[in-house]
Amino acid sequence: MKNGQPAIGLWLAPVAALPRRQKGITVSTQQRGHAEAHGHHHRDVSGGWLRPAVFGAMDGLVTNTSLIAGVGGGGGAAHIIVLTGLAGLAAGALSMAAGEFVSVSSQNELVAAEVHKERLELKHNADAERAELASMLRARGVSAEVARMAAAQISENPEKALAVHAMEELGVDPGELPSPLVAAGASLLSFAAGAIVPLIPYLAGFSLLGAALACAGLTALIGGGMVATMTDRPFLRGALRQLLLAGLAVGVTYGIGALIGTTAA
Repeated sequence: MKNGQPAIGLWLAPVAALPRRQKGITVSTQQRGHAEAHGHHHRDVSGGWLRPAVFGAMDGLVTNTSLIAGVGGGGGAAHIIVLTGLAGLAAGALSMAAGEFVSVSSQNELVAAEVHKERLELKHNADAERAELASMLRARGVSAEVARMAAAQISENPEKALAVHAMEELGVDPGELPSPLVAAGASLLSFAAGAIVPLIPYLAGFSLLGAALACAGLTALIGGGMVATMTDRPFLRGALRQLLLAGLAVGVTYGIGALIGTTAA
């Protein structure tokens, strides 16, 4: 099957497990030691928490700041602004958590169904699946002989064979799927953390819309810059991008609030 984008370099693990001497190539003990010492670590990019956490925090910040700006622009009293902000925080956080839980659960169920299909193929069409794996390895630049040996060695263990086929054909590791609860919890907490920011001045006794917008703007700058840094992008670029997007949303809702408030008066 060729249902998904192949995972780059998956064949390296089985090939590394082959005998050290292959086609006249000898790897010395010293070379192996250097290779092992050179090992490096990557950040977790598939744990299922980063995307909902980042999205939740920025969504909470922009959504609640926009709500507050709209009500404030319409001339709403401080207690109305606080009530609107708290209601928006609760509703948004719960909605985000529910959405992430359903979304990740549905995605995992779809992956499970496709993995089950692959398991049946490996069980009932083992030779064809082994030949398919060898073909995929050859497409990655492995010689025909090594590809056949690697495919045969991988296929000796049904679970390892299933994992390799799933990665190559579906682009997922069946044993490392994101957790719906982790995604939901990250969304709920991060949305609430972002949504509370514009309310802080009001809760502290400063009933000034400008103070709320200033807090939100500063948080957008810092948050956008931190996210950019995490993804190895320039801090200032991420900060200004987030501030611009948040400012656009807040400006639109403030204008709507001012227009409706003036018209109603």
